Amino acid sequence: MPLRLKVNDIAFFERPLVFARPFRFGAVTITASTQMFVQVEIEVEGKGRATGAGAEMLAPKWFDKRPRLTEAQSLDGLRRSLAIARELYLAKGFDTAFGLHAERIGPQVAACAAEDIPPLAAGFGPAEIDKAILDALLRAAGANFFDGMAGNIAGIDARLTADLDDAAIARFLSTRKRLDRVAVRHTVGMDDKVEGEGGVADRNENAGARYFKLKLNGDPAHDAARLARIGSELAKLPYATRITLDANEQYADLVALNALVDRLDHDAALQPIRANLLYIEQPMPRDITRASPLGKLAAHGFIIDEADDSYDAFPQARALGYRGISSKSCKGVYKSIINATRAAVWSADGGRYFVSGEDLTCQAGLGVQQDLALGALIGVAHAERNGHHYVDGFADTPADEADAFLTAHPDLYTREGGKVRLAIHDGDLLTGSIAAAPGFASSIHPNWSTMQPLKRPTSRVSQEQAV
Repeated sequence: MPLRLKVNDIAFFERPLVFARPFRFGAVTITASTQMFVQVEIEVEGKGRATGAGAEMLAPKWFDKRPRLTEAQSLDGLRRSLAIARELYLAKGFDTAFGLHAERIGPQVAACAAEDIPPLAAGFGPAEIDKAILDALLRAAGANFFDGMAGNIAGIDARLTADLDDAAIARFLSTRKRLDRVAVRHTVGMDDKVEGEGGVADRNENAGARYFKLKLNGDPAHDAARLARIGSELAKLPYATRITLDANEQYADLVALNALVDRLDHDAALQPIRANLLYIEQPMPRDITRASPLGKLAAHGFIIDEADDSYDAFPQARALGYRGISSKSCKGVYKSIINATRAAVWSADGGRYFVSGEDLTCQAGLGVQQDLALGALIGVAHAERNGHHYVDGFADTPADEADAFLTAHPDLYTREGGKVRLAIHDGDLLTGSIAAAPGFASSIHPNWSTMQPLKRPTSRVSQEQAV
């Protein structure tokens, strides 16, 4: 049963995040970033007040890849997105959790556009606040995430999705069964070692993963040569592997994409990759994607990720030949649920449509737990999940906080080499403890006193307005 609430306060905090090794995707190499935390206080009708929390790494040059922006400017856009959303969500009045989101997402995108912040980045602010509101709402109701969502505690309806009705969404949620295990899909960045010790087939590096996500740089010849090397290494593993490819918008157009697919289809050296390939993710820039029907390429299985910047994105991509779309809590819990409903409805009509789990930036603690829970709810059986690998477990999180998460969620974390880190069981993450207590996938919150307030962003207008 949906509950109504109002938001009394929203606060943002941050911690520096230093990577243990560089991670390169597309044209960006990350060696450090910032983890953002949000804390909300809500008042729930008939239940009183409750506090909720969420967390996310600020990913430079992913939401907004425009070359003229520096990494710092791209992060500043995310901070502005959060600040704009905060003012919108603090407007007075009771509504359901989804109602709050639905009434604010349009004004949010418009206000961000006025400051030259594109829709994908504009959605970041509401996505993060929504997670914390949902956490507080579940705590107020004494419900865990899976039970609460099965009963549609957030009041998700079809007002933002003309292709669905309320009954389809309610039916999808009511039939959800939590996945007990979600397989880790090990990402191989462009600068990661391929062969030998420390390479893709080294268990000390891949943690026994059976799924692998391989980054592409947009050059068909370069990518084919690198994939052949990786395929040769993965063939040495004593178990079967499945593979996804991710270009992060680096393929300029259909001509370049056709060249890659032709190599996959006809180059014998790429057979270990092609035989185990599940799908190719976001090959072209988002604007080119929207203008480029896949045609016969659609048979190979493609999904969108960065092009998922509105509630209409999945139906539009489907019309172009795409079969799937990514779920990321940084793009919105509600959008993931609605897209998963769509995939179920479309697949029931005889197609094969799906939602995938694509988020390396989920850090140990709230970030990874909430995104893992979202995937386990909507049926994502394997997810890109080795952000902990690039930042070395809980990184510089205070030891007592990391210990508290270990104590609260002993099936999800372990102590190894003096650090608390994700516990991977035969290539899988377990979801039992994130369903064991009221709230959004965590029985505890981080230590707010050890954080700094989120750096204040600088408002900026579009270049067109400035001229």
